[in-house]
This record gives sequence, C-alpha cells and structure tokens, in this order.
Amino acid sequence: MKKLLIVAAAFTFSAFTNLHAQVKLGHINSTTLLQAMPETKVADSVLTKFGNSLQDQLRTMSGEYDKKIADYKSKEANMADPIKETMVKDITDLEDRIREFQTAAQENIQKKKEELYQPIIKKADDAIKAVAKEKSYNYVFDSGVGVLLYANDSEDIMSAVKQKLGLK
Repeated sequence: MKKLLIVAAAFTFSAFTNLHAQVKLGHINSTTLLQAMPETKVADSVLTKFGNSLQDQLRTMSGEYDKKIADYKSKEANMADPIKETMVKDITDLEDRIREFQTAAQENIQKKKEELYQPIIKKADDAIKAVAKEKSYNYVFDSGVGVLLYANDSEDIMSAVKQKLGLK
C-alpha cells in the first residue's frame, strides 16, 4: 500500500511538473504601458484643453451670476415688487442653467475621454495579445490593477510590448 501511495504521489508530481512546463505566464502593468505611449500624452492634452474650455464657460456663467446677485442686492431696497420678482426669476433661471451646464459638461468630458482613449487602449491590447501569441504565453496578467497575487513564476512582458509599439 505504501508503494502505491509513493507511485501515485510521483505520478501526480510528474503531471503537475509537465502541466507547469506547458503553461507560460506573463504579466504587465497596463497603466504603466498606457502612460508610456505618446498617444496618451496627446489625449491627456486634448482632454485638458477641452475641460479648460468648459471650465472657462462655467466661470463666465458664474461671473454673470455673481454680477446679477450684486446688482439685485444693491438695488433691492428701491425696487418695486414686480421688478424684484423679475430679477429673482432671472437669477433662479441662471442658477438652473449653471447646474444643467455642469451636468452636461461632466457628461461631455466623460464622452470625450472615452473617444480619445478607446483607440489607445485597443492599440495596447492588440500589442499585448500579439506579444502573448508570439512568445507562446498562455496567460498574461495585468499587475497594474491588483489582480496578480504572485508574480515570481511569470515574466514581465513590458519591454517586448513597448518594442512592439516602437517605444523606448
């Protein structure tokens, strides 16, 4: 019986060793890769300019709002009620427009971000898949998002993917 257990253990170890030899693991930090790509720097710049233009418009609207509030406060004591009501409605409408603009601006920034970064992410993903196929990796883990618990038995393929993309 003891010999049978030893043979079974040896067989299991041999099967595990053969399986381990057949499975090639790799890892890459996709965040680091994306930051190294020049397209990301261009997209960051475009997104910043886009966000700044929206911020400028919001500042203009806020300045108009502050001016209307100051104007109302300075004239309130001498105004007739119908004029007060008109000015309050005008200020309230402007508050609503500012809130709507802020919401729309956030949505537009998110859409612009997706539009700018999607082709970059696809390019990186395609390069990672190409390197994985060329180098016969069975699995490539993204160590940048915390899904890799142990990396000693895998190879970092960052240099090969950067080379594939023509990066240094």
